[in-house]
Amino acid sequence: MSTNVEQFVVHRILLSDDGKLHFLPRGSVFDITDHISHLAGQLHTTFNAKPGKGVGGFVEDTPEFRALLDDRIQQNIDFHEFSLQAGTRLLESIVNEGMVETGYVIFSQYEYLATRYLLIAMLDTKEHVEVNQHLEISQSQHLDLSKMQIAIRIDLTDYDVQPELNRYISFLKGRMGRKVSDFFMQFVGCEELVDIKQQNKRLVQQVDEFLAVEQIDPSEKHQHREALAQYYKQKVDLGEDIQIAELNDVLPKKQESDSGFASYNAQQQEPLEASFQADRSMLSAMKKFSGAGGGVNISFDRKLLGERVHFDLQNDRITIQGIPPNLKDQLLKADQQGNNE
Repeated sequence: MSTNVEQFVVHRILLSDDGKLHFLPRGSVFDITDHISHLAGQLHTTFNAKPGKGVGGFVEDTPEFRALLDDRIQQNIDFHEFSLQAGTRLLESIVNEGMVETGYVIFSQYEYLATRYLLIAMLDTKEHVEVNQHLEISQSQHLDLSKMQIAIRIDLTDYDVQPELNRYISFLKGRMGRKVSDFFMQFVGCEELVDIKQQNKRLVQQVDEFLAVEQIDPSEKHQHREALAQYYKQKVDLGEDIQIAELNDVLPKKQESDSGFASYNAQQQEPLEASFQADRSMLSAMKKFSGAGGGVNISFDRKLLGERVHFDLQNDRITIQGIPPNLKDQLLKADQQGNNE
């Protein structure tokens, strides 16, 4: 599935020799070529794949960006003018926070699966070395999409249809212990209302509790977890949200009239959101138990718990039956060397 790109422009924030930050604007928006459409699609996919996103909406005490966006939606200003005013505000936010943040500022408005989005991201570049057909070497700069750290996406469709829910803005969180809110959320005037990572973690935990309540054997539980992982992967790949109601068709029901997991979720003291973005990092958590500490790093498939791996809570002990051959070989060699000393 491809993105239908409506508007696309790139500006730059750079540090001059005098130590001051400057906003360097592009003179016009790009013509929407195949290259631009491909780049916009890559940005969309990269944003979806990033873990640790937050979700929220505009706050009342910082209305400047919202007013600017509304002017753009109502076509009181064109997209280029909108990006210029927004870019200038972004520079002011960076300066006000006392930070030195540089890079290329991308404004991309597009449609994907009948939903219209506005993505704003700051990206750095990386150097590539190329060899042409004449075996000549040249260097070029490319936008480093893989290192996307600072980005925010507004669901324009959701903002138009149900703004009162305050779930139309999603943004990347965390970079070397920092939050993007240092300047980017101030620039947009956004408040986090849903921690996507926590929602995903709670879903995995809640599914485990739900399966424990259901009277099914371990192999069936494993099958249902595998089905959930497949559902998750599909949602991640498509860039779609997890829908709690859809999990009724993934997880078991006691009977056809039972509403299944959705009903179980609704009965919780703090139910999960009806829908939220899928976190790719949860795919591993659904299939494996893992942990590290005190010089020990352990990871094993969930289905092995109670079979080859046994947990003794009282004695704080894990027993493994059937040691992996490569590990066993290392232990045998270490034991032999110890006996020879």
